[in-house]
Amino acid sequence: MNVVFDFGAVLFTWRPAELLRRHFPERAASAPQAADLAQAVFGHADWHQFDRGVLSMDAVVTRTAARLGLDPDALARVVETIPDHLVPMQETLALLAQLHSLREQQGDAPKLYFLSNMPAPYARTLVQRHAFLQWFDGGIFSSDVHLVKPEAEIYALLESRYALAPAQTIFIDDHAANVQAARARGWQGIAFESAPQVRAQLRRHGIELRA
Repeated sequence: MNVVFDFGAVLFTWRPAELLRRHFPERAASAPQAADLAQAVFGHADWHQFDRGVLSMDAVVTRTAARLGLDPDALARVVETIPDHLVPMQETLALLAQLHSLREQQGDAPKLYFLSNMPAPYARTLVQRHAFLQWFDGGIFSSDVHLVKPEAEIYALLESRYALAPAQTIFIDDHAANVQAARARGWQGIAFESAPQVRAQLRRHGIELRA
Protein backbone atom coordinates (compact mmCIF):
# COMPACT_ATOMS: atom_id res chain seq x y z
CA MET A 1 0.00 0.00 0.00
CA ASN A 2 0.93 3.64 -0.47
CA VAL A 3 -0.28 6.48 1.74
CA VAL A 4 -0.22 9.98 0.24
CA PHE A 5 -0.56 13.05 2.44
CA ASP A 6 -1.66 16.55 1.63
CA PHE A 7 0.17 19.17 3.74
CA GLY A 8 -1.96 22.24 4.48
CA ALA A 9 -4.66 21.56 7.14
CA VAL A 10 -3.65 17.88 7.18
CA LEU A 11 -0.03 17.74 8.33
CA PHE A 12 0.53 21.48 8.86
CA THR A 13 -1.89 23.99 10.36
CA TRP A 14 -3.48 26.31 7.81
CA ARG A 15 -6.02 28.84 9.10
CA PRO A 16 -6.20 31.57 6.47
CA ALA A 17 -9.27 33.32 7.87
CA GLU A 18 -7.66 33.70 11.29
CA LEU A 19 -4.47 34.96 9.68
CA LEU A 20 -6.24 37.66 7.68
CA ARG A 21 -8.47 38.64 10.59
CA ARG A 22 -5.34 39.36 12.61
CA HIS A 23 -3.72 41.51 9.92
CA PHE A 24 -6.79 43.18 8.39
CA PRO A 25 -9.23 43.62 11.29
CA GLU A 26 -11.09 46.41 9.52
CA ARG A 27 -11.85 44.11 6.54
CA ALA A 28 -12.38 40.95 8.56
CA ALA A 29 -14.16 42.10 11.70
CA SER A 30 -16.35 38.99 11.90
CA ALA A 31 -15.77 35.33 11.17
CA PRO A 32 -17.90 35.42 7.98
CA GLN A 33 -16.04 38.50 6.73
CA ALA A 34 -12.71 36.82 7.45
CA ALA A 35 -13.81 33.69 5.60
CA ASP A 36 -14.90 35.76 2.60
CA LEU A 37 -11.63 37.66 2.53
CA ALA A 38 -9.64 34.43 2.80
CA GLN A 39 -11.52 33.01 -0.16
CA ALA A 40 -10.93 36.21 -2.14
CA VAL A 41 -7.18 36.08 -1.43
CA PHE A 42 -6.33 32.38 -1.41
CA GLY A 43 -9.15 31.01 -3.57
CA HIS A 44 -8.49 33.28 -6.54
CA ALA A 45 -6.80 32.27 -9.78
CA ASP A 46 -3.81 34.50 -8.97
CA TRP A 47 -3.02 32.47 -5.84
CA HIS A 48 -3.52 29.26 -7.78
CA GLN A 49 -0.89 30.50 -10.24
CA PHE A 50 1.43 31.12 -7.29
CA ASP A 51 0.76 27.53 -6.19
CA ARG A 52 1.48 26.42 -9.76
CA GLY A 53 4.88 28.11 -9.70
CA VAL A 54 4.19 30.47 -12.60
CA LEU A 55 3.51 33.67 -10.62
CA SER A 56 6.04 35.22 -8.23
CA MET A 57 5.35 36.23 -4.65
CA ASP A 58 5.75 39.92 -5.52
CA ALA A 59 3.32 39.58 -8.41
CA VAL A 60 0.64 37.80 -6.41
CA VAL A 61 0.88 40.43 -3.65
CA THR A 62 0.66 43.31 -6.14
CA ARG A 63 -2.28 41.83 -8.03
CA THR A 64 -4.20 40.78 -4.91
CA ALA A 65 -3.71 44.09 -3.11
CA ALA A 66 -4.90 46.04 -6.16
CA ARG A 67 -7.88 43.75 -6.77
CA LEU A 68 -9.11 43.84 -3.17
CA GLY A 69 -8.00 47.31 -2.13
CA LEU A 70 -5.63 46.01 0.56
CA ASP A 71 -2.47 47.71 1.82
CA PRO A 72 0.24 46.05 -0.29
CA ASP A 73 2.88 46.31 2.43
CA ALA A 74 0.59 44.68 4.99
CA LEU A 75 -0.36 41.93 2.53
CA ALA A 76 3.30 41.36 1.69
CA ARG A 77 4.05 40.81 5.38
CA VAL A 78 1.25 38.24 5.55
CA VAL A 79 2.37 36.37 2.45
CA GLU A 80 6.06 36.41 3.35
CA THR A 81 5.46 35.01 6.84
CA ILE A 82 3.01 32.23 5.93
CA PRO A 83 5.65 29.51 6.53
CA ASP A 84 5.77 30.62 10.18
CA HIS A 85 2.07 29.73 10.45
CA LEU A 86 2.48 26.30 8.84
CA VAL A 87 3.06 24.47 12.10
CA PRO A 88 3.08 20.66 12.31
CA MET A 89 -0.24 19.25 13.55
CA GLN A 90 0.90 17.05 16.40
CA GLU A 91 -1.75 14.32 16.12
CA THR A 92 -1.17 13.89 12.39
CA LEU A 93 2.58 14.01 12.90
CA ALA A 94 2.25 11.22 15.48
CA LEU A 95 0.29 9.17 12.95
CA LEU A 96 2.95 9.81 10.31
CA ALA A 97 5.64 8.79 12.80
CA GLN A 98 3.88 5.49 13.39
CA LEU A 99 3.67 4.83 9.65
CA HIS A 100 7.36 5.67 9.32
CA SER A 101 8.20 3.31 12.17
CA LEU A 102 6.31 0.54 10.38
CA ARG A 103 8.39 1.24 7.25
CA GLU A 104 11.56 0.72 9.27
CA GLN A 105 10.28 -2.49 10.87
CA GLN A 106 8.40 -4.20 8.04
CA GLY A 107 9.40 -4.55 4.43
CA ASP A 108 5.78 -4.71 3.31
CA ALA A 109 4.63 -1.64 5.31
CA PRO A 110 2.95 1.20 3.37
CA LYS A 111 5.21 3.60 1.53
CA LEU A 112 4.74 7.30 2.28
CA TYR A 113 4.33 10.11 -0.22
CA PHE A 114 3.03 13.68 -0.30
CA LEU A 115 1.07 15.68 -2.85
CA SER A 116 0.76 19.34 -1.94
CA ASN A 117 -0.34 22.55 -3.61
CA MET A 118 2.53 24.67 -2.30
CA PRO A 119 4.32 27.76 -3.65
CA ALA A 120 8.05 27.20 -4.09
CA PRO A 121 9.27 29.56 -1.34
CA TYR A 122 7.08 27.81 1.24
CA ALA A 123 8.02 24.34 0.02
CA ARG A 124 11.75 25.06 0.35
CA THR A 125 11.26 26.52 3.83
CA LEU A 126 9.27 23.53 5.08
CA VAL A 127 11.87 21.08 3.79
CA GLN A 128 14.64 23.08 5.45
CA ARG A 129 12.85 23.39 8.79
CA HIS A 130 11.31 19.95 9.28
CA ALA A 131 13.57 16.89 9.29
CA PHE A 132 10.55 14.57 9.48
CA LEU A 133 9.77 15.33 5.84
CA GLN A 134 12.66 12.98 5.08
CA TRP A 135 10.38 10.15 6.24
CA PHE A 136 8.54 10.36 2.92
CA ASP A 137 9.60 8.04 0.13
CA GLY A 138 8.82 10.83 -2.32
CA GLY A 139 6.32 13.47 -3.22
CA ILE A 140 5.37 16.40 -5.39
CA PHE A 141 4.99 20.10 -4.66
CA SER A 142 2.71 21.75 -7.22
CA SER A 143 5.08 24.65 -7.87
CA ASP A 144 7.88 22.28 -8.90
CA VAL A 145 5.84 20.70 -11.70
CA HIS A 146 3.52 23.58 -12.73
CA LEU A 147 0.44 21.48 -11.97
CA VAL A 148 -2.11 21.82 -9.16
CA LYS A 149 -4.72 19.64 -7.51
CA PRO A 150 -7.39 18.71 -8.47
CA GLU A 151 -6.00 18.47 -12.02
CA ALA A 152 -5.74 14.84 -13.06
CA GLU A 153 -2.24 15.37 -14.45
CA ILE A 154 -0.63 15.93 -11.05
CA TYR A 155 -2.04 12.64 -9.71
CA ALA A 156 -0.89 10.87 -12.87
CA LEU A 157 2.59 12.32 -12.44
CA LEU A 158 2.86 11.02 -8.87
CA GLU A 159 1.72 7.60 -10.10
CA SER A 160 4.25 7.45 -12.92
CA ARG A 161 7.15 8.95 -10.97
CA TYR A 162 6.88 6.40 -8.15
CA ALA A 163 5.17 3.49 -9.95
CA LEU A 164 2.09 3.68 -7.74
CA ALA A 165 -0.78 1.27 -8.33
CA PRO A 166 -3.96 3.37 -8.01
CA ALA A 167 -5.97 0.70 -6.17
CA GLN A 168 -3.15 0.37 -3.65
CA THR A 169 -2.84 4.11 -3.04
CA ILE A 170 -4.62 5.97 -0.22
CA PHE A 171 -4.85 9.76 -0.49
CA ILE A 172 -5.54 12.03 2.51
CA ASP A 173 -6.67 15.61 1.80
CA ASP A 174 -8.94 18.14 3.46
CA HIS A 175 -10.54 19.38 0.21
CA ALA A 176 -13.38 17.27 -1.16
CA ALA A 177 -12.56 18.15 -4.79
CA ASN A 178 -9.00 16.89 -4.37
CA VAL A 179 -10.17 13.64 -2.80
CA GLN A 180 -12.75 13.14 -5.55
CA ALA A 181 -10.09 13.68 -8.23
CA ALA A 182 -7.98 10.96 -6.61
CA ARG A 183 -10.94 8.58 -6.46
CA ALA A 184 -11.63 9.25 -10.14
CA ARG A 185 -8.21 7.74 -10.88
CA GLY A 186 -9.00 4.65 -8.80
CA TRP A 187 -7.20 5.77 -5.64
CA GLN A 188 -8.68 5.25 -2.19
CA GLY A 189 -9.61 8.69 -0.81
CA ILE A 190 -9.89 9.91 2.77
CA ALA A 191 -11.42 13.35 3.34
CA PHE A 192 -9.42 14.60 6.32
CA GLU A 193 -11.33 15.64 9.44
CA SER A 194 -8.95 14.61 12.22
CA ALA A 195 -6.03 12.29 12.86
CA PRO A 196 -8.18 9.80 14.83
CA GLN A 197 -10.65 9.69 11.93
CA VAL A 198 -7.81 8.99 9.48
CA ARG A 199 -6.43 6.32 11.80
CA ALA A 200 -9.82 4.59 11.79
CA GLN A 201 -10.06 4.84 8.00
CA LEU A 202 -6.59 3.38 7.56
CA ARG A 203 -7.60 0.47 9.76
CA ARG A 204 -10.39 -0.30 7.30
CA HIS A 205 -7.73 -0.54 4.61
CA GLY A 206 -5.76 -3.03 6.70
CA ILE A 207 -3.25 -0.58 8.16
CA GLU A 208 -3.35 -1.07 11.91
CA LEU A 209 -1.88 1.70 14.06
CA ARG A 210 -2.12 1.98 17.81
CA ALA A 211 -4.35 4.75 19.16
